[in-house]
Amino acid sequence: MASDEKLLRGEQTQAAIVQAAYRLFIQKGYHGTSMRQIAREANLAVASLYNHFQSKEQIFLAVLERYHPLFEILPVLAQMDAPDVPEFVHRAAQFIAAHLDQRQDFLNLFFIELVEFRAGHIPHLLEKNEPLLTSFIQNFVAKKSTLRPFPPFVLARAFLGMFFAYYVTRFIAANNPTLGGGANVLDDFIDIFLHGILIEENSA
Repeated sequence: MASDEKLLRGEQTQAAIVQAAYRLFIQKGYHGTSMRQIAREANLAVASLYNHFQSKEQIFLAVLERYHPLFEILPVLAQMDAPDVPEFVHRAAQFIAAHLDQRQDFLNLFFIELVEFRAGHIPHLLEKNEPLLTSFIQNFVAKKSTLRPFPPFVLARAFLGMFFAYYVTRFIAANNPTLGGGANVLDDFIDIFLHGILIEENSA
């Protein structure tokens, strides 16, 4: 019983460290946050912090695993019901956009990972999410539609990449129609994903 209580306390302390680090990383960035600041935010001594995490980067990886939206989005996409691929893409894209609207922290995490780590942790996140990613792809390609013969993981990359890009660039475009910031721009992204950008010319 004592060992179980000790394990529980350890897990609670780790969770408090990750939560404290997350708040600081969002406010100050990775390089602007020190281990001493994380310890102070978590109400711990610095030595105690190192009992749970060997380095600041290890803490940041734990933050990504706890707060990256992939871990929340993929389970829904893996189970999402739709009669065909176009309807699946519409429902999935709308869900991703609405979910990310509630996660204003994501841009901070995204740019910390992209700029300060050159996306070095993304392979780890994808590996950790591989079962869910596989389920999402299987759900996607099983819909009643004829798909071009792209490798399934390429389709998944294109889908997730396009709609994460929609979210990121939406903040640049804001509500400026000149920059593609109109009300129906998500529908345009969906249409581009499904049909491309070229008009097919009738052969003579």
